[in-house]
Amino acid sequence: MSDASEKALDTIVIEPASGWRFADFRELKEYRDLFLFLVWRDIKVLYAQTILGFAWALIQPAVQIAIFTVVFGKVARIPTEGIPYVLYATAGIIPWTYLSQSITHSAQSLVAGQSMLGKIYFPRLIYPMTAVLAKLIDFFLSMLIVVGVMIYYKVYPTWNVLLFPVFTLYMISISAAAGLWLSAMAIRFRDVKYVTHYVIQMLMYSAPIVYSASTIPHKYRILYSLNPLVGVIEGYRSCLLGTPLPLDYIVPGMVTTLLLLIGGVFYFKRMEWFFVDVI
Repeated sequence: MSDASEKALDTIVIEPASGWRFADFRELKEYRDLFLFLVWRDIKVLYAQTILGFAWALIQPAVQIAIFTVVFGKVARIPTEGIPYVLYATAGIIPWTYLSQSITHSAQSLVAGQSMLGKIYFPRLIYPMTAVLAKLIDFFLSMLIVVGVMIYYKVYPTWNVLLFPVFTLYMISISAAAGLWLSAMAIRFRDVKYVTHYVIQMLMYSAPIVYSASTIPHKYRILYSLNPLVGVIEGYRSCLLGTPLPLDYIVPGMVTTLLLLIGGVFYFKRMEWFFVDVI
């Protein structure tokens, strides 16, 4: 048999690795084209065959902002450190909308893509990350609401706005960490789909989205600061509205996010070997 024939018969065998492993960044780099394609696919189908299209990225948070402004700003009169409530709420609701939607979609990404998972090989880590990046389009579009409200109230950004990329990366890391944990668990426990919905509703009130973090009693603030949502919401308010940078909330939240992200990658890779068998 010729050398050419022998090479034609060469077969690449892909075997699942056992044990605890971290992400193979070299492999992820090799599949970057597939990753970008899946992100672009999610963006295109997000509002396919809708009348308003990408306008929904503005309508959904705008309605929520209006409701919260009436309920918590006009009726409950929650203190907002001298900032108009609609502006205060907008700076918190916009990142929260991204977090809630990206985590929900990322958690169900493997279950939704089961037909593709069983046919071809690619790093499974791509799937939960696809939803996290695709939702950024909605986030940046909805930032137009923040800009519009800031202009209306004549609030102009300070030098803190230079930290916007930092808090955006912080926000993405939270979604990625939650998505990795939940998507891996959703393969075995389909209850995750229903639990995620209720947990996200409760998490909204665990962060200073409709209220100020200054209302939290001092004795609970250390524990409260471990919630990564607190740091990212307060961080966005600081870089957009020019409020003092609350490092006592941001730093602990970033540490929590880093631990959750590293643990999420290890857990995802640990469970990856039986994804196709279970799904």
